[in-house]
Amino acid sequence: MDISDEGEELDSEWAEAENNVCGTLHGRRDASPVAERFVRAGWRSRSSSWNGYEVGTRWCEVELDPVDGRGILLNGVIDPGRLDDLADLLHRFGLTYSLELYDGDGSLAREARA
Repeated sequence: MDISDEGEELDSEWAEAENNVCGTLHGRRDASPVAERFVRAGWRSRSSSWNGYEVGTRWCEVELDPVDGRGILLNGVIDPGRLDDLADLLHRFGLTYSLELYDGDGSLAREARA
């Protein structure tokens, strides 16, 4: 996987925010092809561990970490009004997923699944 810093930087409003989105990309064992799809969609990417990647754009920045062949964990920060945009992107990638969005108090605000 090539690292790409061509995408937009996370808006400062979200750079200081606590993580508010988490989820699982089901049926995937390797985060590299998923990170590549984000790069092709205009996001930036960098390696964040031996097998994990950080991908981001101005409204979202998440870590993609494979978990023992059970899927890829996704967690990070998102503009709460853009959860449907992330879900639509994952759908276009042909991925099955479950996402959870948390509010500022740490309470579950929304869920998205496909």
